[in-house]
Amino acid sequence: MSLVLDVARHLGVGWDLIRDIEHRHLKKKFSRPRLKEVQRIAIDEIAVRKGHKYLTLVLDLDRGNVLFVGNGRKSEALTPFWTRLKTAGAQIKAVAIDMSPAYIKAVTENLPNAMLGFDRFHLVKLFNDKLSELRRQLYREASGLLEKNVLKGTRWLLLKNQDNLNDNHGESARLQEALALNKPLATAYYLKESLKELWNQQTKQQAANLLNSWCRQAESSGVMILQKFAKTLQGFRSGILAWYDHPISTGPLEGLLRFNTTRGSDQIHWRLIARCSHGWKTRAIKYSIKPVVISC
Repeated sequence: MSLVLDVARHLGVGWDLIRDIEHRHLKKKFSRPRLKEVQRIAIDEIAVRKGHKYLTLVLDLDRGNVLFVGNGRKSEALTPFWTRLKTAGAQIKAVAIDMSPAYIKAVTENLPNAMLGFDRFHLVKLFNDKLSELRRQLYREASGLLEKNVLKGTRWLLLKNQDNLNDNHGESARLQEALALNKPLATAYYLKESLKELWNQQTKQQAANLLNSWCRQAESSGVMILQKFAKTLQGFRSGILAWYDHPISTGPLEGLLRFNTTRGSDQIHWRLIARCSHGWKTRAIKYSIKPVVISC
């Protein structure tokens, strides 16, 4: 916003005029990126205006171009994109998404021949959420003061990577003390560590074997949270193992976005944006997006 204000003051005009000029330029130059040669895409959502508005973004993973910005986060948000994709005659080979049912439905219906891959970081985060939920449950069930105190201080230790534990602050010792006091927590923690190895195997078959072993351990743990998560992983099995055919994720798309809240309003800074939104109706949404570098 400061650059827009500087230009507006220099020219003696309102900031909204400069924004309008910028918007028209971006729309003219970048609103219709070429789709014919696109082969691998990522789809994800972003929240703007403090979550009161959602947008669906599509990124060309090979070229780094934002191909589409749609209103909302339902499957219908992508309808205009599918129309353009079909018209262009593009042959999409792989799509990276999170586990959103809406995006799964949209992709399977419109790109039935494309490989659907689930983002590894979303899966790990999902399990971390379950691990935190288990810790809270065990804390509520703990009867001894010692056990409660140990569990209370381990939230972030459980979520940290083992390599990032700070021994100078006694983090490894505190974590081991908590795990020694609670078998279900220890089981969940070591499953968390082994889950990340799903994407580090030499072959797809080795990854499938590890996934089977992981689920068997979770199912035999007697911990309901882990048993339910094992069923979730089995449901997403093909999308997880798709990594070994197309090692893609939504990470590059999320890396384009940096959120900064100032004085109650969200500013979304994009290092790369193709202004290809369809039907943005509100002035507030249009001006909540600030292009920083345009490189399409």
